[in-house]
Amino acid sequence: MKPGRALVERGAAACSDADILAIIIGSGCAHWSAEQMAQELLERFGSLGGIMGQPLAELAKLRGIKAVRAVRIAAAYELARRVIQHLEREQV
Repeated sequence: MKPGRALVERGAAACSDADILAIIIGSGCAHWSAEQMAQELLERFGSLGGIMGQPLAELAKLRGIKAVRAVRIAAAYELARRVIQHLEREQV
């Protein structure tokens, strides 16, 4: 099942880290799916946290990622960081 369909049918919480990352990556390229790119990123950097700490140039070195997909990943990380900051301020 494709990650986007899994999210719709089962909910975001039921998706794996690779599924969520593949959704952010969007589409694949010739002979390399978004799911494969996501799995490669997780294997190389160890976790979502490990990926998120990487410079754009480092992410763009991986097969199929390049600049646009690296920017999408960085934007998702920044969005999550801002949500966390907002939630922390509300708890004070």
